[in-house]
Amino acid sequence: MTYLRLPLLILASLLALLPALASAESKVLRLLAWPGYADPDLIKQFESRHGARVEVTLVGNDDVMRSKLARHNGADYDLIAANTAEIAHYIAQGLLQPLDPTRIANTTRQLWRFRDYRKIPGIHHNGQIYAIPYTYSDMGLIYDRSQFSSPPQSITSLWDPALRGRVLAFNGSSHNFSLASQARGRAPFAIKPDEFPAITDQLIALRRNVLTFYSLPEEAAALFREHRVALLWANYGRQQLKQLRDAGADVGYVIPREGALAWLDCWAISRGARDVALAEAWIDFSLDEAMSRALVERQGLSNTTEEAADVEVPGRMLWLRPVEDAERRSRLWQRILSGERPPLVEAP
Repeated sequence: MTYLRLPLLILASLLALLPALASAESKVLRLLAWPGYADPDLIKQFESRHGARVEVTLVGNDDVMRSKLARHNGADYDLIAANTAEIAHYIAQGLLQPLDPTRIANTTRQLWRFRDYRKIPGIHHNGQIYAIPYTYSDMGLIYDRSQFSSPPQSITSLWDPALRGRVLAFNGSSHNFSLASQARGRAPFAIKPDEFPAITDQLIALRRNVLTFYSLPEEAAALFREHRVALLWANYGRQQLKQLRDAGADVGYVIPREGALAWLDCWAISRGARDVALAEAWIDFSLDEAMSRALVERQGLSNTTEEAADVEVPGRMLWLRPVEDAERRSRLWQRILSGERPPLVEAP
């Protein structure tokens, strides 16, 4: 009897552990984010700490993120990284759920201007907070020093016919309309209906002047080196500057005289999140010293827990805001990109 009882006790103990083991195995965090926001070694640290698995989906522009998050009403992802203007859109679409910063201990490490959430446009609504700021950058111009006798000073340099075929720009509908409007001395985020034809022509001219439009920073870095590109509009900001310098490129970086569009990316929890506590744990982890330092040292970006060195240009960072008609911008941009000339007046 003694010999029979021992295996039975072991079996009973193993059976008792099965629910806990199954629970740990089922803990999955689904991230929708940008390159550089979830490095594999840091993911492993999080997985080990929380007994969970992290699945990362990377995006290359806001249009793709909108498409992915809208599918199944946000049920495909638990946590997203998006700029404040996009956060405002997702809140309006009901794709995010409010969060409680007091449940995320490391928010107390943030600089006050980044945790005074109610003063940050786009991340709050009806008295509730929907996102936690994570990282930011201006979107300046990167130039090959060997091809410029002096640094470019204006956004209009992207249209310089002398640089035709040696310019790289970003494949993003909303940002490109803002850029073209800014180049014309107009408001970047509030294009008037009668201004669209001229700005559309401006973007057609840009398409003809560039080598191509890139999506990911690694793609831009490879094109810059392989095709002796002279000028790059850095949608990813100083992250791209670091990539090129790390690769040995002799490049400079300027904020154009018109000012630079700038983004503040935040973590937000999807309405369809399966495990809110695990999503909160990732936000907390992302504000740890290790993750915050990785943004600076690996990506060349700024974090929200310490002052950046020689990054901000007061009065010349134009923080992204919701635009007048993102759908119209996207629709027109796809036609511009395909080479099809959009009509001067769109059908209602």
